[in-house]
Amino acid sequence: MHAELRTADAPFRDPRYAPRRLEVEQRPGGEMVLTNPTPYSTAYLTTTAPLARWATEAPDRIWLAERSGEGWRTVTFAEAWQRIAALAGCLRELGVVGERPLLILARNTIDHALIAYAAMGQGLPVAPVSPQYGLPGANLARLAHACQVLNPAAVFTEDAALFAEGLGADVLAGLPVIASANPRPGDVDIQQLYRANPTPPAATPDQHAKYLLTSGSTGLPKAVICTHRNMSLNAAQLTACFDDPDPPVMVHSAPWSHSLGANAILNWSAYRGGTLYIDAGQPTAARFGETLRNLKDVAPTYQNMVPAAWMLFADALERDEALARHFFSRVRLMQYGGAALGQATADRIQAVAVRTVGERISFGSGYGATETGPTACNVHWPNARMGMIGLPLPGTSVRLVPEAGKLDFRVKGPQVTPGYLGQPERSAAAFDEEGFYRLGDAARFVEPGNPQAGMVFDGRLSENFKLVSGTFVTVGDLRIRAIGAIGDAVTDAVVCGEGQAHVGLLLYPNPTMDRAEIEAAVRRGLTAFNAGSKGAGGQIARALVLPDPPDAAAGEITDKGYIAQSLARTRRAADAARLFADPAPPDVMVFA
Repeated sequence: MHAELRTADAPFRDPRYAPRRLEVEQRPGGEMVLTNPTPYSTAYLTTTAPLARWATEAPDRIWLAERSGEGWRTVTFAEAWQRIAALAGCLRELGVVGERPLLILARNTIDHALIAYAAMGQGLPVAPVSPQYGLPGANLARLAHACQVLNPAAVFTEDAALFAEGLGADVLAGLPVIASANPRPGDVDIQQLYRANPTPPAATPDQHAKYLLTSGSTGLPKAVICTHRNMSLNAAQLTACFDDPDPPVMVHSAPWSHSLGANAILNWSAYRGGTLYIDAGQPTAARFGETLRNLKDVAPTYQNMVPAAWMLFADALERDEALARHFFSRVRLMQYGGAALGQATADRIQAVAVRTVGERISFGSGYGATETGPTACNVHWPNARMGMIGLPLPGTSVRLVPEAGKLDFRVKGPQVTPGYLGQPERSAAAFDEEGFYRLGDAARFVEPGNPQAGMVFDGRLSENFKLVSGTFVTVGDLRIRAIGAIGDAVTDAVVCGEGQAHVGLLLYPNPTMDRAEIEAAVRRGLTAFNAGSKGAGGQIARALVLPDPPDAAAGEITDKGYIAQSLARTRRAADAARLFADPAPPDVMVFA
C-alpha cells in the first residue's frame, strides 16, 4: 500500500510544531520588520541550569553517548552533573577560573562536553577551536593567531599524543594542559580531576560563557562572545517552536568548535533533556560509513546533517531497506544546514519514507550565524520544499531593508551576541542604528506579498560582482538556480567572472558519482539552464568540476553551510584562471 501512495499525496508525520505566528510591520520605501510574538521560557539563564534540572527529574536518562568499540560509552544526567561539579572544583584548585578562557583543542567527546560545562558554570569562558588547528600537519599559524585573539589561561585536549604538534606550539608554552588521554609529563590527567571536591555553579547570566571563532573576508578569526543568557535563550526560543514534551534523540557530527554543533545541537540537547549520540563520521565517501553504523544502532527522533551527508544518506536508504525502516521508525524531523541541498535529493528521501512508513517527514532548515546564537530563523511548520530559511524564531525580529534590488537581512533578539572579544569598534559597527545585527546577507519571500509562507536565502550582498561589460552578476540567485538545474551531481558551486566577459562556475562534485557521470549531468543541466536565461550576467559560459569537496577547515564553508564565495575564489584561484583560459583546457566545459 505504501509503495502505491504518491509521495506528494502522502501525509506528514506530525513534527510536533507549535502554531506559526508572525507580525509584519510595513515601513516606507519597502522596508519591513518581521517579528515572532510566540512566548518562550526565561526559566534558565545559565548553561548549567537545565542540567541541574534533568539531574533531578531524569537522573538515569542518557545525555551523551560516544562509540566505545562495538558499543557505546554513555553518561546519564545524574552522572554528568556529578562529574561537572568535580571538574569545576578542580579547575578552581588549578587557579584557572577567571576571565581568560579555557582553550579546547579536541574533537567531540563526552569529556569535552563535561569540562566545557564545568568551566562555563564557574564563569570561565571556553574557546573550542577547530581540531584542525592542532592535529598532525596543522598550519600552526592559525592556532597562533587564534591564541592572540583569545589569550587562553589553560588548554584541554582529548589526546595529548594526537594533538602533540598543536600543544607544542610556542603560543601555548607554559599553559596548564588537561588531557583525557596520553597526558605528557606535567599535564593534568582528567581522571584525577573527576576525584576533586565538587563545587556548585557560580556563573551569572551576563557572563561570557563561550568564544567561537568565525572568519571574515581576510580569513583571520574574530572571537564571537556567547553569554550564558544568549545561549540559554536561543535554546528556549528553539524549544518554543515545538509543542513536544518528549526530549529529542539525535545522532550528530557537527564539530563543537562551530555554532551549529556547539549551541544549536549540544546546548539544545542539554536544555531539552535530550540524548545526543556523538557521531565521528564525516560527509565523505570514505568516512560516511561510521555515520551509517551509528544510524543502524540508533533511531533518532530529530536528524540534522549537512547537505553532502544527506546526499550520501539518500543512496544508503535506497539500497538498504532495513536501515530505512529503522531510521524512519520514529524520526519526526529532518534538518539540513545552508541552502545547497537539492530538491531532488530531498524528494528521493521522502520517496523512501513514503514507501517504508507511508508518511512524509518534515524537512526543514535554519538560518543564522555564529553572532546570532546561531539560530535566527527556521522552518517551524511541516515542509518538503528545499532552500527555505523560514521565519524568525520566537522573540526574534528581522529587519528587511531594500538595498541594490535585494532585501538586506538584519536580526534583533536575545540570542544575538554583544560583540567580538577585544574589538569594541568592530562590535559597534556590526549593528545598525536600531540595534539590529547586520549579517551581510539578503533574503526574499517564497511568495511575494505573503510573508507567512517564509523566506529563502538570496545570497551575500558583498559577493555580487560585475563583468567587464559592466553587467551586474547576482551571485546567490545564479548559484542556487544553476545547482538546481544540474541536480545531485554537484553539491555546490563557486560563481566566477569578475572582470571577465562571461560567468563561469567551479563545481564541487558529488562524492558518490564518477567524474564522467557528473560532467554529463553538468552539460545537460547547464545547457537547459542557459536556454531559459538571458544576458551575459544570467548565463553560464564555462564550468569546471573540481577534484575535491569544499575544505571546511580552510573556511570554504561558512557556519550557515554556505560556500564562502570570495574566500573560495581566492583559494581556488588557479582553477578560476584555468576556467577562463584561452584556449579552454580539455576539462573545462564551454557553453557559449
